[in-house]
Amino acid sequence: MLSRNLRQAINLRAVKNLQPLGRLLSTSSKPDVITEDGTKLKTLQNGIRLAVDETPSHFSAVGMYIDAGSRYEDRYELQGCSHLLDKLAFKSTKDFSDREIAAKLCSLGNNVMSTSSRESILYQGSSFNPEVGKLFQVMSESISKPLLTEDEIEQQKINTEYEIGEIQLDSEQILPEILQQVAFGGKNIGFPSFCTDEALKSINREKLVRYRNLFYKPSKLVVSLRGVPFGQALELTEKGFDGFKDQTPGEKIIKDKAVYTGGEKSLAVPKELAYTGQEFHHLYVGFNGIPVDDPDMYKLAVLQTLIGSGSSFSAGGPGKGMYARAYTRVLNQWGFVESCKAFMTNFTDSGLFGISMKCIPNADSAVVDLLGNELCALMSPDVSRGGISENEVSRAKSQLKSALVMNLESSLVELEDMGRQIQVLNEKTSVREMCSKIDSVARNDLIDIATKIFTGSNPTVVVQGDREKFGDIAGRLRSHGLGMNAPKCRPADYTKWTN
Repeated sequence: MLSRNLRQAINLRAVKNLQPLGRLLSTSSKPDVITEDGTKLKTLQNGIRLAVDETPSHFSAVGMYIDAGSRYEDRYELQGCSHLLDKLAFKSTKDFSDREIAAKLCSLGNNVMSTSSRESILYQGSSFNPEVGKLFQVMSESISKPLLTEDEIEQQKINTEYEIGEIQLDSEQILPEILQQVAFGGKNIGFPSFCTDEALKSINREKLVRYRNLFYKPSKLVVSLRGVPFGQALELTEKGFDGFKDQTPGEKIIKDKAVYTGGEKSLAVPKELAYTGQEFHHLYVGFNGIPVDDPDMYKLAVLQTLIGSGSSFSAGGPGKGMYARAYTRVLNQWGFVESCKAFMTNFTDSGLFGISMKCIPNADSAVVDLLGNELCALMSPDVSRGGISENEVSRAKSQLKSALVMNLESSLVELEDMGRQIQVLNEKTSVREMCSKIDSVARNDLIDIATKIFTGSNPTVVVQGDREKFGDIAGRLRSHGLGMNAPKCRPADYTKWTN
């Protein structure tokens, strides 16, 4: 065994020979802010925002979020580039071939993903704690040093073309997308979130590089880690993004404000679906919503939970929302309705809120009045005629809190929540604070927010099926008190609807 003095001498020589890790990106190893729930936040000198949750676990999770997305594509004539770039994630880089990247991912369990949306492109992954450095290297390389070879681009264009075809045949995917486009006139947050056939043909390497130069820059990047000590997270970020610079420092990104227009669009049932089983028709009705930072967000979230969503068949069980209005007032009462869903989308400057229903073809006309009456009832203070009750409010708040807490048990869900909050709000709201805000919502708040949404704008309508059978949708919704300056209308007597 080595003597103590000899060990000390060896250690001292080793320390003297070490090269210090340069702190080129930050001036301090301490966080700028520690939030109520212990999340540590820091902005590096080059603009990268770092968020770290040190909660110990057997796994570490890494997320990287780019402030970009399809809402910018129209202005810069880069249609479809967001979608294709997320397909090009984890391919060859300046330091590694695509085979080497694939081998690294396989050794880590290959638990990585990337996706694009209207306001974000995200990269996420998880690994065992000792492997987090390798995971971070692969992800940071994919963001800061991709080669984007012609072969890779052509291969992903082929894959994307197939994916587009699949989306077009999936009503549950394509109809909400079309509703968003119609609601905002096909611009900014109404611009397609996925690449279209026409856009795909025009995409080339030059456009993809232009997109990256505009949006892939330190000031637009949020890095979040979970299950990693803050010091290690900071070191990984500094090392992984050393040399990552703004390629267009003099160019300011223009973010056009979202403008709600409303409107209507109808689609035929695709021939490929018409003979695959029982044919269903769809009706989507949406209204101008609220941005993600609006104080009424929690009220609208409770209202969405109170309405709920579901289909004519459910295995039941706790947390399924079997006592939500979608079941108690629609699915359990009307056999011609196959599904009923409340939906909400929120962006930095606007959003959508509404209901969709799927029915058998012969019920098209009835579904319009059924949907209109249900929305009308949400604005009524009269419980005997379908107005919101205190019990419903209490149940919806409990269910929303339960869903929130259970979802955040997932490391990747918690990771994305943390990263997206920092990206959009530049702050982190704790679960405790969220639950407190949910608890503060009262019955009158829900009636008020329902009235604000359903009478604050004219509806956006998307139909898939025989348009003529649906009749005058806008006029009949208006007769139920829905839309701007619509006459007030009492909801139909619920007992008459169900007897």
